[in-house]
Formats: sequence, C-alpha cells, structure tokens
Amino acid sequence: MACWGEYRVSEHETSRQRQWRPQIYRKCTDIPWLILFFLFWSGLMFITGYAIMAGAAERLIFGYDSYGNVCGKRNPPVRGAPLSGRDMTDKKYIFFLDSCSLEIRNLKISSIALCVSGCPPKQLNTLEEVQTFAKDSGSYLCVYNLNYTDYTKSAELCPRLPVPPSKSFPLFNRCVPQNPDCYSSFASVLINVVNEVDLFHRILSGIMAGKDSVIGLSVFAVVLSFIMVLIFRYITLLLVHIFITLVVFGLLFVSGILWWLYYDQANDPSIELETEKENMKFLLGFAIVATVISVVLLILMCILRKRIQLTIQLFRVASKIISQVPFLLFQPLWTFIILIFFWVFWVAVLLSLGTAGSSQVVAEGRVEYKSLSGIRYMWWYHLAGLIWTSEFILACQQMVIAGAVVSLYFNRDKNNPPSHPILSSVSILFCYHQGTVIKGSFLISLTRIPRIIFMYLHNLLKGKGNGCARYLSKCCFCCLCCFEKCLCYLTQNAYAATVINGTSFCISAKEAFIILSRNSLNVASLNCFGDFLIFLGKVFVVCFTVFGGLMAFNYHRELHVWVVPLLLVAFFAYLVAHSFLSVFEMVIDVLFLCYAIDMETNDGSSEKPYFMDQDLMNLLDKTNKETEKIREREKSPQKHEDGTELQPMVRSE
Repeated sequence: MACWGEYRVSEHETSRQRQWRPQIYRKCTDIPWLILFFLFWSGLMFITGYAIMAGAAERLIFGYDSYGNVCGKRNPPVRGAPLSGRDMTDKKYIFFLDSCSLEIRNLKISSIALCVSGCPPKQLNTLEEVQTFAKDSGSYLCVYNLNYTDYTKSAELCPRLPVPPSKSFPLFNRCVPQNPDCYSSFASVLINVVNEVDLFHRILSGIMAGKDSVIGLSVFAVVLSFIMVLIFRYITLLLVHIFITLVVFGLLFVSGILWWLYYDQANDPSIELETEKENMKFLLGFAIVATVISVVLLILMCILRKRIQLTIQLFRVASKIISQVPFLLFQPLWTFIILIFFWVFWVAVLLSLGTAGSSQVVAEGRVEYKSLSGIRYMWWYHLAGLIWTSEFILACQQMVIAGAVVSLYFNRDKNNPPSHPILSSVSILFCYHQGTVIKGSFLISLTRIPRIIFMYLHNLLKGKGNGCARYLSKCCFCCLCCFEKCLCYLTQNAYAATVINGTSFCISAKEAFIILSRNSLNVASLNCFGDFLIFLGKVFVVCFTVFGGLMAFNYHRELHVWVVPLLLVAFFAYLVAHSFLSVFEMVIDVLFLCYAIDMETNDGSSEKPYFMDQDLMNLLDKTNKETEKIREREKSPQKHEDGTELQPMVRSE
C-alpha cells in the first residue's frame, strides 16, 4: 500500500515553502486516524456479529406465537418445545385463544397465541362451527398438535366460545375482536402492554410498521434531489424566483400542517396510548423547530434578495466547470448507492440489537424470550458509527470533487483539459489521504453537537434575572466563542487544500482559512448567498418530503410512534439532498479557494499569469465593484435633503 512509503513522480522534492500548486510528491497523511477508524469498525463488527447471533428481528416485524414460532416464515426448532420449528409461511396472523378475557402476567399476555392464516370474519358459537371454519378456510384456531377433525373432542385446546368476529390489526397482524365488550377488554390489555414496553422498542416497531411509507418517501426525496440538480445546472432568473416561491410555500405549509395536527391530537379525548401521547410531544417539538427555521429563512431571503443576479452568474461558472467533467454529476449517485447499502446494514443491526434475547421453555412447552439488557445499550456505539461513517462517505465525495476541480483550475491550457481527473482524484484519495478524510469527518461532525448545545443553553439562560443564570449564560457564550474559533478552521476547504498541498487535515484547514481570510471581502458575500441558495434547495427537498410523510403517516395513528419515522425520513431526505447538491457547493467553494490562491501567488503579468478563466474574472470584478460601492456608501457622511452634511451635535458647557 502506498501509505507505507512515499509516492514520487519527480526526482526533485518540493521545497519547504508552500507553493500552493498540485503536488507531484506525496506521502500519506493522518495515518493514526486511519488506524483508529479501523479499530472503531472492528468494534462495530463485533456488535454486529453478536447482535445477529443473539437477536431476531423477525419477531419484532412479524410477531410470534406462544411456542416460539415467528408468524409468516419457517422456524428452527427450540429444544424442549415440541410445537416449535413449524413452517408458518402461510400463517401471518396472531390469534389469541381467549381474546375476550386476556390477563397480563409479568408484562406478558397469559392467553395462548397461535399463528393462523386468517381471522374469523363472523362469530363462531360451537366447536362444530370452528371445525367447519378450519375445513373451509384452512385457518386452524386450535392448538397445532390437534387435527381439525378432533376439534369437538378437545375443547380445552380450542378457543373459548363463542369466538368473536375478528379483524387483522395493522401492527403485527393481530386478530382483534370486533364485539364491543371483547374489544374493550382486549384493547385495555393491549394498551397496558404497549405502555409498559420501553421507548426503544416502540420506536423500532413504529419504524417497521411504516416501513413501506419510509421507503416510498425516500425514493420521493431522491427524485426531488435530482430535480434540484437539474435546476442548478440550467439555472435562470425565472427558475430562481419559482424555486424561492416554492420554498416559501413549503415552509409555511409544512409548519401550518404540523401545528394543525398537534391541535387536532391535543383536543382528541380518545387518546389513551402512551405512543399517541409521545406522538403529540414529538409533533409539538417538530412544529416549533419548523416554525423557527421558517422565520429565520424568510428573514434571510429578504436580506439577500439583491444578490440573486450575481449568484446566477456564479452558478453558470460552476456549471461550466461541471460541463468539462460531466461525470461529476454522477458522483452523488455512487455516494447515494453506498449510503443506501450502509444504512440498510445499520437498520438491520439495530433491529437485531432491539430483539437480542434468549429463548426459555416454560410450562406446557411454551416459549418466552428473555431480553439481553446489556447488548441493547450498545446502540449508542452503533449510532456513533452511523454518524461517523455517513460523514466519512460524504467527505470522500467532497475530496474527489475537490481534486477534479483543482486539476481543471490549475491547468494552463484551457483547451486541453487533463485526462481522467475524477479517476486521478479517487486514486490520490484512497492511496494517500483516507486518514485526512476520516479525521475531518470526525472533527467537523463532533464540533457541531456541542455548538448546538451551547447555543441552546445560552439562548435559554439569556435574559434571566438570576445571577447564577447570568453567570452560566456568560460561560456558555465563552464556550460558544471558543467553538466558533475552531469551526472557522474546520471546513470542507481543508479537503481542497489537502488535494493541492498533500498536507494533513489540521495544517490544510489552517492554511486554507488564512489564505481565504486575506481575500474574504472579495468573495464572502457572493459565496454566502451561493451556499444559502444551495441550502434552500435542501430545505425544498425536506419540506415536500415531510409534507408527503405527514399525509402518509397521519392515517396510521395506531400503536406506533409515527413521528419518529417521519423524523427519520426528514433526516434521510436532507442527507440525500446534501449528497446531490454538494456537487455545486463543493465546486463553488473550491473555485473560491483556487481564486484566493491565484490572487496570492500570481499578479496577472506575463511572467505570472492568472489561472482563472475570463468568466470567473468578470464575475469577481463585478462583485469587487459592488463591495467597494457599499463600503464607500457606509464611509460617506449622511446629508440633509438640501445637500448639507449632517454634523454631530456639540453639547454646550
């Protein structure tokens, strides 16, 4: 592997003084972080193996009977349980023998549960009717080892009469009795069982209950993200105005729907389930966050509306770069496919963690599962793996795009672009700078969480009359300032600097910040609105995906926490939109960094000509002129309507 040696194309090494040119002499960077990431994933693999061996996600998805058989699939036998190990492929519903008088013992329903192929559609008053129903429908309502021809001889192995008409329940396909008396008894027991289940299991069951909607909304988010890529690729003034109008509509509409749903559920007297109460809490938090985000974004739109024309030209310059390497637009597709495989793997392991347990045979050959409390709490480590690995995959895409743009920018012959810039960038990444991407993805994602916490505490304590609260507010503000100083270095510009100079993450981040700060007045405002417009594209995808989720999940308020799957869909939609639109974001950021380097190391003379093309130069000249006008306007003294200058008032002694 190249990381254990040095890669040299030329016999001459680079000098110690930074030249800010793509290096032909490289060595591996941040190797300790590469080793750390390998050890971290070794721990993930250990948890994965143990969870798969000890867990059974099928029990959570399909439900199981009293003998350890999971409904809807083939089952291995359980030692000591003669009625286990049966083929339940055609038996997908759970039927309780005593559905009208259920009892709870140790958080378990005492009645025997069976897997059946169908729930009885009408009331069965005698064993003969139960026998006829089994013969006609193939749904056997008595214990498995009893043949349906012997139903009339063994009443204790059959359901208590009369058997009420039942209907399949959406969650776990339980047969719920339809008689008013039986239903009230059944529902009260089921409510107590569900309320006693921990939040972790309720969230998992909610995700699995709405898995079809989650998959459909995820595909919808991908389609919206692709549409946004086309809008930014062929951007015009009309498209921008239509796009901003749709974003405003989406923000206001989604916020209004969330508040309406919260009001509707808060005034519903029939709410008894703990999951429904949790749905209300999640809805309230979701509505508050959506409203705050909407207000902030609307204010920013009003402030930055005058920069639209220059931003359109900026995206045209970025599109010109992309047109030279059209395969840059396909990078989010590969990233998305890799993320999908990783997320499916992550969810499968999460389900196994939630159902990790050992089977125990109790009286009469019945099987119960005892949860392994220790393994389930490893999901925090598993969650850290989701965040870090997802950020790592996205950071790899950013470095590949940065490498391709850098090779195009620092090419003197614009009519003869470099061959295979993407493959060359991928090669540099995986041979020399994986450790840098790992370190960057960890540090950038790590600093976001404390910053959010300190901002929340500072805003919460600000304005309190208590002296202790004021002191804590000042401490939070100081910590926030420290994090801001760190965050100004920790940006994706570090990846572009690594591609150019071949340095480690921290050195690249510091040098990129320093060279950009010298040219910040020229490009900051333009870059700000460009990034803001891209962020609005991500908000557009999230808003309309959440709107689709509200319409889909609101019709299934039964025993599952449906707001959590909606939050998961929103997070997934933002990641997908970020993955697709980060192409333009990264291209623009790298262009500005290369421009700053160009201005720093060249003067436009025949000996040191600029690398930038004419379109970028014209755009930045316009930006510089507008910036100068604004600065002169701020420095010039204010005047009366008659043209006289306003003088400060002098107080007479």
